[in-house]
Amino acid sequence: QVQLVESGGGLVQAGGSLRLSCVASGSSSHAMGWFRQTPGKERELVAVHSRSRGVTRYSDSVKGRFTISRDYAKNAVYLQMNSLKPEDTGVYYCAADPTIILSSMFDARNYKYWGQGTQVTVSS
Repeated sequence: QVQLVESGGGLVQAGGSLRLSCVASGSSSHAMGWFRQTPGKERELVAVHSRSRGVTRYSDSVKGRFTISRDYAKNAVYLQMNSLKPEDTGVYYCAADPTIILSSMFDARNYKYWGQGTQVTVSS
């Protein structure tokens, strides 16, 4: 069993930065990443990384502004968010899965473990 605990959300002005953290307890997962959700919409990909596959992917909307990183020793994943925009507002969820295949990594529906979510609000 894997438990994910997120931190780092908050309120920031457009153009500002935030760093999200997610620490996993239990076994490690090759795939970890971040998804976000806004009211009435499905959870969407922000950034994911697979250690074993050597794959990192970002959504087009955050490419060049957000950076995903991992600390394998701490079993943690981070999301550095720069140049934030009001449309980045949402609840950000950390996800992990030890057995997910590459082709399934970019769809939130395929992940086994989830954090509780952290709110990010970007004001204009």
